[in-house]
Amino acid sequence: MARYYTDEHEWIDVEGDTATVGITDYAQGQLGDIVFVELPAVGTSVEKGKDAAVVESVKAASDVYAPIDGEVTETNDALDDDPALVNSSPEDGGWFFKLTIADTSQLEGLMDEAAYQSFVEGL
Repeated sequence: MARYYTDEHEWIDVEGDTATVGITDYAQGQLGDIVFVELPAVGTSVEKGKDAAVVESVKAASDVYAPIDGEVTETNDALDDDPALVNSSPEDGGWFFKLTIADTSQLEGLMDEAAYQSFVEGL
């Protein structure tokens, strides 16, 4: 499994042709207490850089962008009952959705963990 990051603070775990998407610890920290998460419907086609989900916190509502093209195959239903899971486990149990990767070449434009940490330190 390989993990990639976007400059919009999404992470993506890739295993075979399946990707799991969530927001980074940095992103959840900037948002504050998460109170609601709107996830895409299973079967939805998402496009790289386009809105895929919405996260609402006590501070603001923010879009979550699809890091790559694909079709949503599963959503994290645990977030319906406990959206704060994004705060307590942003890069593990607080994942948002899984998708079937449409174009693996899009992974080449994403950051690895070291590049993302350097990116965040520069903010």
